[in-house]
Amino acid sequence: MRSFIFIFLLLFKIQDGFAQEKKSEVVIGYIASWKGIETEKIPAEKLTHINYAFANVANGIVTSGEGLAERDSINFLKLYSLKSRNPELKILVSIGGWTWSKGFSDAALTPESRKILTESGIDFLIKHQLDGLDFDWEYPALQGDNNVVRDEDRENFVAMLKSFREALDSLGALHNKHYLSTIASGGFRKYLEVNDLRTAAQYLDLINIMSYDLFGAGDKIAGHHANLSKGNQALMPESKRDRSVKSAVLEHIEFGVPREKIVVGIPFYGKRWKEVGPENNGLYQSGVFDRGLSQDKIHQLQGDESYREFWDTGAENAFLYSSEKKEWVTFESRRSIEHKIHFVKKEQLAGVMFWELSEDPSGSLLDAIDINLKRSIEDFKLFK
Repeated sequence: MRSFIFIFLLLFKIQDGFAQEKKSEVVIGYIASWKGIETEKIPAEKLTHINYAFANVANGIVTSGEGLAERDSINFLKLYSLKSRNPELKILVSIGGWTWSKGFSDAALTPESRKILTESGIDFLIKHQLDGLDFDWEYPALQGDNNVVRDEDRENFVAMLKSFREALDSLGALHNKHYLSTIASGGFRKYLEVNDLRTAAQYLDLINIMSYDLFGAGDKIAGHHANLSKGNQALMPESKRDRSVKSAVLEHIEFGVPREKIVVGIPFYGKRWKEVGPENNGLYQSGVFDRGLSQDKIHQLQGDESYREFWDTGAENAFLYSSEKKEWVTFESRRSIEHKIHFVKKEQLAGVMFWELSEDPSGSLLDAIDINLKRSIEDFKLFK
């Protein structure tokens, strides 16, 4: 009898372990409110979460942008209707963002202000029948887009998240439901150094790393903006040598974030530099930043005979270069996504998120995410 019980418990443990191993990764899609919501163009079946961007923090409360309350209400109703196609889909509002993070520091400053902020966020969630709140404070204790910055932001950020977690749990007890609390996290080490994500993580379900924009408008060097690995550091500016998706993830783990809560950010857009010389096919050469490019624009360039596509083995990222036009483009490809999904699975991370759905109108990048997440780690045959 004891042998039978032992075997039964062993089998149960194996099956339970197998179930945990097979736990599905999350796919979080940010949707920009100002671009409109066309539900027929949203592949809800390929998403686990939608983060609606953005709600504002103004006068100490979570609110729609000025004059945008009616638009947001209509958009949330449209998003909620997607649950008929995917009942497990979670709809969240992302609060803040680059331009609407200016009110966070004041709103999180005192116990009284945090109480007001929390109550307003819960009211916003209830009004729009949301499944959770995503906090995109850019950045606590660091300068973003002319936001208010205080040294106390470090502690107040954690206190704010604790306040929201407790309120969401109280609401969840009434509704027999777990409401989500997530953040968008900076993909650079300084963000981790000035904040306390080790403590913050206990109040969060997911931590979405903005692991992109590693090169951009402020750079006079043409470089990858979402490279998985560091690449040839000898060619890079010193300030960029340690920047990569992998380093952003591993630094989060170093600073105490549980890997099972980490979500890797993938950009659904590329960037172009002009006046780039031909050495190294333009990679890490001086140039003039031009603009961001949506995925359909990149597809057009791939069909332009003056452009050639290259794969940077060290950085595990694709790029385009036209020696004729002296133009260089960093972008996300199906191949680079395959490498990133392999990394997510290998490191047993929570999954991926992307900014932003409308930037990939053909759906090619989301298809690549979907296909690769359904593969087992043993099925990946990566070609460097």
